[in-house]
Amino acid sequence: MNKKLNIKNRIGELERVNQFIEEIGVELGLDMELQMNLNLVMEEMVSNVIFYAYPEGKTADIELVAESNGKELTFMLSDHGKEFDPTAKEDADPDVNPMEREIGGMGIFIVKNIMNQVTYQRLDGKNLLTMKKDI
Repeated sequence: MNKKLNIKNRIGELERVNQFIEEIGVELGLDMELQMNLNLVMEEMVSNVIFYAYPEGKTADIELVAESNGKELTFMLSDHGKEFDPTAKEDADPDVNPMEREIGGMGIFIVKNIMNQVTYQRLDGKNLLTMKKDI
């Protein structure tokens, strides 16, 4: 399986991301819990690009590619926004009261705990976040 979704950096596009994950889930026969977890991961990472990668008011493209060999599902999220490596951010401490915790970091913590592997590269002026999940 190999699928690609191109979206703009607008919050309304998250609905298309959800639909993309649902189509993948149906095609691969994934259980509902895994689909929900994958949806959470993609919503978190795509919304980070939408909110933080570009100056306010600038419209830009975001690409999400999904590939599977039947044993592993790989997502590659890419954008031309400002360089940011979410894997380099120190994990949030889930034991700290949310009201006392610094803002940020919880999303990537969740992503790292759901996915089996999360890597980041900056290639040719592009952010490339690769997330792999055993299925």
